[in-house]
Amino acid sequence: MSHSSQQALMGYHELLGMHVVEWEEGRVVVELTIEPKHLNRSGNVHGGVLASMLDSALSLAGLHCRVPGNIRRGMTLSLTTTFVGPAQQGLLRATGTLRGGGQKTYMTSGEIVDGNGNLVAVGEGSFRRRSGSESPEGMPDNQPQLTKPWESAE
Repeated sequence: MSHSSQQALMGYHELLGMHVVEWEEGRVVVELTIEPKHLNRSGNVHGGVLASMLDSALSLAGLHCRVPGNIRRGMTLSLTTTFVGPAQQGLLRATGTLRGGGQKTYMTSGEIVDGNGNLVAVGEGSFRRRSGSESPEGMPDNQPQLTKPWESAE
C-alpha cells in the first residue's frame, strides 16, 4: 500500500471513520479524524474508540500481505490499553509495530498520538493469524464485499 492511499478495510473501520494510511511488513498506521460521534460526555474521545484504533493497528501490524489482491486474517487474543492523555479534536494517528511471535501467534505494540504529536494512548497485544493466513502471501479474498443498505442498487 502506498503511503498516500487511504483505505477502510472493514465495515467497523468505515463506521468509526478509521483509515489505513501506511502499511508495510511489521508496521501499520491508522488515522481517524475526530467527530462529535467519537466523544464521551466530557468532550474527550471515548476510550472505546481509542481501544478500537489500537486493536486495529496492532492486529494489522502482523497481517501485511505481499501479494496484491490477497489478504491475511487474524483475531485478537489479548489487548492491553493504557490511556495517557485526552484528545478532543483533530486527527488521531495509531501506529502498530510487530514485536515477535511465530507463524500463528504474534505480539505487537503501538501508540496513538494527536495532531500535535501528544501521546494519547499506548497498547500491546497478542494476536492469532487465522488458518490460511500464516504465509506472508496470504490467500485470495473470496469474501463477499460489504453491502451498504443505505445505498440503493440502481
